[in-house]
Amino acid sequence: MLQKRISCPTSGEGDILDITSIIRDLVTGSEVKTGICSLFVSGSTAALTTIEYESGVLKDLIRALSILAPSDIAYAHDSRWGDGNGRSHVKASLVGPSLTIPVMDGDLVLGTWQQIVLIELDTRARRDRNVLVTIIGESNNSDL
Repeated sequence: MLQKRISCPTSGEGDILDITSIIRDLVTGSEVKTGICSLFVSGSTAALTTIEYESGVLKDLIRALSILAPSDIAYAHDSRWGDGNGRSHVKASLVGPSLTIPVMDGDLVLGTWQQIVLIELDTRARRDRNVLVTIIGESNNSDL
């Protein structure tokens, strides 16, 4: 088992970071051959998912989320807290804060065009997000 927290600085609402290579390196370093890789982003205005990391589909994702939780409507959260990020909380809840990806033969089981992404949904200009990575499984090393 390996558990590690990774820091992911973001540059504002709609920022999408491809974190696949970081996660893949952690899986390789863990020596887990068969198991799962669990990811969880702390905070209620960021999300994790998989997607093809291509500019067109990334724009489509952000546009789809803005249709589901538009910026030009009133949110009860904004009335209560006055921070203007009610839509951010709604979008993050729709996508979700966690992923579980199988590990097979010491690598993540992802499709050819499937990458792991962190989506920044908060209205603040910059955030430092933390993703907790937990890799659990069996290894070929009897010492683990």
